[in-house]
Amino acid sequence: MFPIRDTKNSNKFPFVNLAIIGTNIYVFYLELTNPAIEQFIGKYALIPANINFADINTLSPFVTSMFLHAGFLHIISNMWFLWIFGDNVEAKIGHIKYFTFYIFCGIVAAFVQYIFTASSNIPMLGASGAIAGVLGAYLRFFPRNKVDTLIPVFFLPLVISIPAVFMLVYWFLIQAFSTFSAITETAGGFDGIAYSAHIGGFLIGFITARYFVWQSRRF
Repeated sequence: MFPIRDTKNSNKFPFVNLAIIGTNIYVFYLELTNPAIEQFIGKYALIPANINFADINTLSPFVTSMFLHAGFLHIISNMWFLWIFGDNVEAKIGHIKYFTFYIFCGIVAAFVQYIFTASSNIPMLGASGAIAGVLGAYLRFFPRNKVDTLIPVFFLPLVISIPAVFMLVYWFLIQAFSTFSAITETAGGFDGIAYSAHIGGFLIGFITARYFVWQSRRF
Protein backbone atom coordinates (compact mmCIF):
# COMPACT_ATOMS: atom_id res chain seq x y z
CA MET A 1 0.00 0.00 0.00
CA PHE A 2 1.29 3.43 -0.94
CA PRO A 3 -0.48 6.61 0.26
CA ILE A 4 -1.32 9.29 -2.30
CA ARG A 5 -3.09 11.91 -0.18
CA ASP A 6 -5.17 12.26 2.94
CA THR A 7 -8.69 13.50 2.36
CA LYS A 8 -8.83 16.09 5.15
CA ASN A 9 -6.52 19.06 4.77
CA SER A 10 -5.75 21.40 7.65
CA ASN A 11 -6.06 24.51 5.44
CA LYS A 12 -3.13 25.96 7.36
CA PHE A 13 0.19 26.59 5.67
CA PRO A 14 2.66 23.97 6.99
CA PHE A 15 5.79 26.09 6.68
CA VAL A 16 7.75 24.08 9.27
CA ASN A 17 6.94 20.82 7.52
CA LEU A 18 7.99 22.36 4.20
CA ALA A 19 11.16 23.74 5.80
CA ILE A 20 12.07 20.27 7.07
CA ILE A 21 11.48 18.80 3.63
CA GLY A 22 13.52 21.57 2.02
CA THR A 23 16.36 21.05 4.49
CA ASN A 24 16.45 17.34 3.77
CA ILE A 25 16.57 17.98 0.03
CA TYR A 26 19.33 20.55 0.44
CA VAL A 27 21.44 18.24 2.61
CA PHE A 28 20.93 15.45 0.07
CA TYR A 29 22.20 17.83 -2.62
CA LEU A 30 25.27 18.47 -0.47
CA GLU A 31 25.80 14.72 -0.23
CA LEU A 32 25.58 14.25 -3.99
CA THR A 33 27.96 17.09 -4.77
CA ASN A 34 30.49 16.43 -2.02
CA PRO A 35 33.75 15.09 -3.48
CA ALA A 36 34.52 13.35 -0.17
CA ILE A 37 31.11 11.79 0.44
CA GLU A 38 32.43 8.97 2.63
CA GLN A 39 34.01 11.48 5.00
CA PHE A 40 30.81 13.54 4.91
CA ILE A 41 28.70 10.53 5.85
CA GLY A 42 31.24 9.46 8.46
CA LYS A 43 31.05 12.86 10.13
CA TYR A 44 27.29 13.41 10.19
CA ALA A 45 25.78 9.91 10.15
CA LEU A 46 25.28 8.00 13.39
CA ILE A 47 27.95 5.33 13.71
CA PRO A 48 27.03 3.44 16.89
CA ALA A 49 30.57 2.31 17.70
CA ASN A 50 31.70 5.96 17.79
CA ILE A 51 29.16 7.01 20.40
CA ASN A 52 30.51 7.85 23.85
CA PHE A 53 27.89 9.24 26.22
CA ALA A 54 30.67 10.70 28.35
CA ASP A 55 31.74 12.85 25.37
CA ILE A 56 29.03 15.22 24.20
CA ASN A 57 30.89 15.84 20.93
CA THR A 58 30.06 12.30 19.78
CA LEU A 59 26.32 12.72 20.31
CA SER A 60 25.50 15.29 17.60
CA PRO A 61 24.90 12.55 14.97
CA PHE A 62 21.71 11.63 16.84
CA VAL A 63 20.38 14.84 15.24
CA THR A 64 22.45 15.30 12.07
CA SER A 65 21.90 11.72 10.87
CA MET A 66 18.17 12.31 10.44
CA PHE A 67 18.85 14.80 7.63
CA LEU A 68 20.95 12.37 5.57
CA HIS A 69 19.70 9.83 3.04
CA ALA A 70 21.19 6.86 1.24
CA GLY A 71 19.74 7.48 -2.22
CA PHE A 72 16.94 8.94 -4.32
CA LEU A 73 14.37 6.28 -3.41
CA HIS A 74 15.18 6.72 0.27
CA ILE A 75 14.66 10.47 0.35
CA ILE A 76 11.68 10.50 -2.05
CA SER A 77 9.73 7.94 -0.04
CA ASN A 78 10.53 9.63 3.27
CA MET A 79 9.64 13.12 2.08
CA TRP A 80 6.46 11.87 0.44
CA PHE A 81 5.19 10.41 3.72
CA LEU A 82 6.18 13.59 5.56
CA TRP A 83 4.39 15.71 2.96
CA ILE A 84 1.15 13.73 3.29
CA PHE A 85 0.95 13.32 7.05
CA GLY A 86 3.03 16.15 8.49
CA ASP A 87 0.83 19.14 7.68
CA ASN A 88 -2.13 18.04 9.79
CA VAL A 89 0.09 17.19 12.74
CA GLU A 90 1.79 20.58 12.49
CA ALA A 91 -1.59 22.31 12.41
CA LYS A 92 -2.71 20.35 15.46
CA ILE A 93 0.23 21.03 17.78
CA GLY A 94 1.59 24.29 16.38
CA HIS A 95 4.62 25.21 14.29
CA ILE A 96 7.42 25.46 16.87
CA LYS A 97 6.15 22.52 18.90
CA TYR A 98 5.92 20.46 15.71
CA PHE A 99 9.60 21.08 14.97
CA THR A 100 10.52 20.15 18.55
CA PHE A 101 8.35 17.05 18.34
CA TYR A 102 9.94 15.99 15.03
CA ILE A 103 13.49 16.30 16.37
CA PHE A 104 12.54 14.58 19.62
CA CYS A 105 11.04 11.59 17.80
CA GLY A 106 14.08 11.36 15.53
CA ILE A 107 16.48 11.27 18.47
CA VAL A 108 14.48 8.64 20.34
CA ALA A 109 14.14 6.53 17.19
CA ALA A 110 17.90 6.66 16.58
CA PHE A 111 18.58 5.73 20.20
CA VAL A 112 16.27 2.70 19.97
CA GLN A 113 18.17 1.51 16.90
CA TYR A 114 21.46 2.26 18.64
CA ILE A 115 20.50 -0.08 21.50
CA PHE A 116 20.42 -3.02 19.09
CA THR A 117 23.57 -2.06 17.16
CA ALA A 118 25.79 -0.38 19.75
CA SER A 119 28.99 -2.00 18.49
CA SER A 120 28.28 -1.53 14.79
CA ASN A 121 30.50 0.52 12.47
CA ILE A 122 27.75 0.81 9.86
CA PRO A 123 26.44 4.40 9.51
CA MET A 124 22.81 4.99 10.45
CA LEU A 125 21.10 7.75 8.48
CA GLY A 126 17.69 8.86 7.36
CA ALA A 127 14.58 10.76 8.47
CA SER A 128 12.35 7.69 8.72
CA GLY A 129 12.53 7.47 12.53
CA ALA A 130 11.37 11.08 12.95
CA ILE A 131 8.72 10.60 10.26
CA ALA A 132 7.52 7.46 12.03
CA GLY A 133 6.91 9.71 15.03
CA VAL A 134 4.77 11.97 12.84
CA LEU A 135 2.81 8.91 11.69
CA GLY A 136 2.25 7.92 15.30
CA ALA A 137 0.97 11.42 16.07
CA TYR A 138 -1.31 11.28 13.02
CA LEU A 139 -2.80 8.03 14.30
CA ARG A 140 -3.29 9.62 17.72
CA PHE A 141 -5.06 12.72 16.39
CA PHE A 142 -6.72 11.66 13.12
CA PRO A 143 -7.57 7.93 13.16
CA ARG A 144 -10.85 8.53 11.30
CA ASN A 145 -9.32 10.46 8.41
CA LYS A 146 -9.32 8.70 5.06
CA VAL A 147 -6.17 8.16 3.02
CA ASP A 148 -6.30 7.64 -0.74
CA THR A 149 -4.00 4.67 -1.19
CA LEU A 150 -2.49 3.02 -4.24
CA ILE A 151 -2.91 -0.75 -4.06
CA PRO A 152 -1.74 -2.98 -6.92
CA VAL A 153 -4.37 -5.60 -7.73
CA PHE A 154 -3.27 -8.21 -10.27
CA PHE A 155 -0.55 -5.75 -11.36
CA LEU A 156 -3.15 -3.02 -11.97
CA PRO A 157 -2.97 0.22 -9.93
CA LEU A 158 -6.10 0.69 -7.85
CA VAL A 159 -6.72 3.75 -5.69
CA ILE A 160 -8.83 3.08 -2.60
CA SER A 161 -9.77 5.46 0.20
CA ILE A 162 -9.09 3.68 3.49
CA PRO A 163 -9.22 4.81 7.15
CA ALA A 164 -5.93 6.20 8.43
CA VAL A 165 -6.13 3.87 11.44
CA PHE A 166 -6.11 0.83 9.16
CA MET A 167 -3.22 2.01 7.04
CA LEU A 168 -1.02 3.16 9.92
CA VAL A 169 -1.66 0.10 12.09
CA TYR A 170 -0.87 -2.07 9.07
CA TRP A 171 2.37 -0.10 8.53
CA PHE A 172 3.26 -0.52 12.21
CA LEU A 173 2.67 -4.28 12.14
CA ILE A 174 4.91 -4.62 9.08
CA GLN A 175 7.65 -2.72 10.91
CA ALA A 176 7.15 -4.83 14.06
CA PHE A 177 7.42 -8.08 12.11
CA SER A 178 10.51 -6.81 10.30
CA THR A 179 12.04 -5.68 13.60
CA PHE A 180 11.57 -9.16 15.06
CA SER A 181 13.23 -10.65 11.99
CA ALA A 182 16.07 -8.13 12.27
CA ILE A 183 16.72 -8.92 15.92
CA THR A 184 16.69 -12.68 15.40
CA GLU A 185 18.67 -12.66 12.15
CA THR A 186 21.02 -9.67 12.04
CA ALA A 187 20.86 -7.90 15.40
CA GLY A 188 18.70 -5.00 14.29
CA GLY A 189 19.66 -4.25 10.71
CA PHE A 190 17.60 -6.25 8.26
CA ASP A 191 18.38 -5.53 4.59
CA GLY A 192 20.04 -2.28 5.68
CA ILE A 193 16.78 -0.82 7.01
CA ALA A 194 16.57 0.40 10.62
CA TYR A 195 13.20 -1.11 11.47
CA SER A 196 13.83 -0.73 15.19
CA ALA A 197 14.08 3.04 14.67
CA HIS A 198 10.73 3.00 12.86
CA ILE A 199 9.07 1.20 15.76
CA GLY A 200 10.68 3.44 18.36
CA GLY A 201 9.76 6.61 16.49
CA PHE A 202 6.17 5.53 15.90
CA LEU A 203 5.54 4.50 19.50
CA ILE A 204 7.12 7.61 21.03
CA GLY A 205 5.17 9.78 18.59
CA PHE A 206 1.86 8.08 19.39
CA ILE A 207 2.46 8.16 23.15
CA THR A 208 3.80 11.70 23.55
CA ALA A 209 1.99 13.66 20.80
CA ARG A 210 -0.86 14.69 23.06
CA TYR A 211 1.58 16.30 25.50
CA PHE A 212 2.66 18.72 22.78
CA VAL A 213 -0.90 20.08 22.48
CA TRP A 214 -1.08 22.94 24.95
CA GLN A 215 -4.37 24.30 23.72
CA SER A 216 -7.30 23.06 21.65
CA ARG A 217 -6.79 23.35 17.91
CA ARG A 218 -9.60 22.37 15.59
CA PHE A 219 -9.95 22.24 11.84
